Amino acid sequence: MDRKTPLIVITGPTCSGKTGVALQLARDYPIEVVSADSMQVYRHMDIATAKPSPAELARLPHHLIDVVDPDEEFNAGMFSTRASRVIEEVRSRGKVPVIVGGTGLYIKALVYGLSPAPRGSARLRSCLKSMADKAGSPSLWRMLDRLDRETAKITNENDRVRIIRALEIAFLTGVKPSVIHRGHGFSKPLYEARLVCIMPQRERLYADIDERVIRMVDSGLIEETEKLFAMGYDPDLRSMQTLAYRHVLEFLASRIDLERAISLIQRDTRRYAKRQMTWMRSHHDPGSFCSAGDALKTVSGWLDEGLPSH
Repeated sequence: MDRKTPLIVITGPTCSGKTGVALQLARDYPIEVVSADSMQVYRHMDIATAKPSPAELARLPHHLIDVVDPDEEFNAGMFSTRASRVIEEVRSRGKVPVIVGGTGLYIKALVYGLSPAPRGSARLRSCLKSMADKAGSPSLWRMLDRLDRETAKITNENDRVRIIRALEIAFLTGVKPSVIHRGHGFSKPLYEARLVCIMPQRERLYADIDERVIRMVDSGLIEETEKLFAMGYDPDLRSMQTLAYRHVLEFLASRIDLERAISLIQRDTRRYAKRQMTWMRSHHDPGSFCSAGDALKTVSGWLDEGLPSH
């Protein structure tokens, strides 16, 4: 397995223009995308996850999109294993793989690997789930915030699975999850990564997010959510509780009106982007931060240097 050839990575928060940069690169270079997006792995979830359109996928091959059903597990370790295999397959065809996505832990797992996570406790996990059922996930998030502010800052207050896992680690080990996560991986990278991180101005990014949510609704977000529900996917699934779907389900249950649902999706997506940027600032070299236009120029320069495909 070739781990020495530099691996190009294009990352950044949601709605920062990563896919657009990749599509422009594909006009001039023989690249294929390896998607590093923890939501685009799910089948049937197209609009809410902002997957590339069929036309875009026809122009530029994307890998690790639509690989599991919404009720199946997929994690950073599974991503790393599959992505490594895809990278070799792409290079064997004489093409250049480019990692594109905003899920920081996926990229970290691929480039540095992951050390074994602390073992869990079914009894503790059951207790924490009962607390969440009674008082709500935000109450557990506040507990996490008191124990480990750094982890809480990058965790959605409604992401019950991640909150419970973080609390489980803290209670069982006596160590903050953020400390353990910083220690994940090997001292020597598994790949030599050449990374650009697109960091738009916050005001522009937030405006783009708000506009994209409107486009999602106009493109059939409500109908997509109804279809997923009709297919039998439980609204409590982790995949169904992320960003857009959670609030659309509230609208479909007549608990909020459409205007309120749109406003909440916009708000939560902005918060998600903020958490992504917080994570990226703490894990990437500030020298890698750039605009989408500069990312295109930088990666084009790397490709012009003639990075070997294999």
